[in-house]
Amino acid sequence: MIKIAPSILSADFANLGRDIQRIDSADYVHVDVMDGLFVPNISIGIPVVKSIRPVTALALDVHLMIDRPERYVEQFCDAGGDIVTCHVEADTEENIHLALKKIHAKGKKAGVVVKPRTPASAVLPFIHEVELILVMTVEPGFGGQKFMADMMPKVRQIRTYIDAMNPLCELEVDGGVDPDTCKLCIASGANVLVAGSSVYKAEDIPARIRALRG
Repeated sequence: MIKIAPSILSADFANLGRDIQRIDSADYVHVDVMDGLFVPNISIGIPVVKSIRPVTALALDVHLMIDRPERYVEQFCDAGGDIVTCHVEADTEENIHLALKKIHAKGKKAGVVVKPRTPASAVLPFIHEVELILVMTVEPGFGGQKFMADMMPKVRQIRTYIDAMNPLCELEVDGGVDPDTCKLCIASGANVLVAGSSVYKAEDIPARIRALRG
C-alpha cells in the first residue's frame, strides 16, 4: 500500500494542532526540521515536535535537514519522533552511522536522505541499518518547489538496492508531489509520498490524500 506523509511545513502554524488533525486519514506526519546551516532556511525544532506529539496518533516522520544530526537525534526521539531521518551529506559517514545507532537505541526507526545531486550509491553504506530511505525530488530547504522528474532514475536504482539488500525498508520521495507526479513516483518504486502544499491547499484534504495513493 502507498503511504502518504503530509508535510506540516505547509500547514497554518497558528493552528498547527487543528491542521494535523485534518490529515488524520494519512499514514505519517512529515516534520521538516531546518537549521539555517545545512539548508538556507529555519523551520521548527524539538519543542514543536514535543507539542504536536499528543495531538495525533499518526507516526511522526522527522526529516532532519540539519548539520551534524548525531548531536540531536536522541532529543528528537524523546520529543516523540517515530521515524528520524538524517541526510548523508550532513556529516561524515562514521557520524551518520552513529546517529542511526542512537535512533535505534531509543527504539525508533531510522533513515537516511539524499539530496538531488547526491548519487544513489551514497545510500549503500547505510542500507542494512535503515527502515526508510528518502529521495529528495526538490532541493531541500523550501516548500512549494517544482517536482524534479529527473530524480526518478535514482528512485528506481535505490529500489533495486532495497529489493536486493533490505526488502523491508521503505522508499520515500519528498518534493513537488501532487496527483500527477505521484504516479511517476509510485511507478519508480516509491511507497511513501511526502506532500505539503498539494495536501494543505486542497479543498477536500481526505480526497486529496486518496488521490495521492494513486
